[in-house]
Amino acid sequence: MKPVCLVIGAGAGIGGTVGAKFASEGYHAVLCRRSDKDGLDRLVEGIKTAGGEATGLLLNAIEDDAIENAVTHVEQNIGPIEVVIYNLGAQIGDRPLEDTSYKAFEMGWRLATFGLFRLAKTVCPLMAERGSGKIIVTSATAAVRGNKGQHSHAAAMGGRRMLCQTLNAQYAPQGIHVTHILVDGAVDAPDTLGKMLGPELFQKLRETRGAEDGLLIPAQMAETYYHVATQHRSAWTHELDLRAYSDVAWWNHA
Repeated sequence: MKPVCLVIGAGAGIGGTVGAKFASEGYHAVLCRRSDKDGLDRLVEGIKTAGGEATGLLLNAIEDDAIENAVTHVEQNIGPIEVVIYNLGAQIGDRPLEDTSYKAFEMGWRLATFGLFRLAKTVCPLMAERGSGKIIVTSATAAVRGNKGQHSHAAAMGGRRMLCQTLNAQYAPQGIHVTHILVDGAVDAPDTLGKMLGPELFQKLRETRGAEDGLLIPAQMAETYYHVATQHRSAWTHELDLRAYSDVAWWNHA
């Protein structure tokens, strides 16, 4: 039975690509996404065609017990979860305070922070019992810098970052490695940036910035995710940031 890499938030960008990387290294990749079964099936078939093992699950993370039930299903029917990639975005758009409703603000928190908390409550005891496990959390610049119009996103991602730290404080001594990956730049991801910009603008961005490696490339990011998951415990990385070489780092912005 192969170890499992569970990806929550498996689009055609970071999530699906990271899942494919782990599958190529001998894991059974379980890819979870909220919708677009056809897209999910394409990701799974791509992994299988390349010689890996994969399963796709439709998962709406804000539904009661959805995350918990997915973890239980995987553990009972596929195999022990050795790695979890928590890759759910929580961007509700650029909105001033007066246009940010209670519901919209709460949605960011549910996706970014509460979902990770629910995942940890379910999977950490299982990993602790086995004495090992990896939880790799995709995050954003908003976790360390609050811009105007980003009230929900910054609060949610800041909470996500702190939750990663508290989980590490409790579970690192039990063999569980939690890593917060701060994505500080635009990612060449059709399911996220592509949908935000629309097909024409996204293609133009790929042909300009992307052609000069000015966009974060998911396949290259996946190498970092896998490296973190294979680190020796004497030199664990608990937080890192990724950006294209041409971008100004978040701490150097005005």
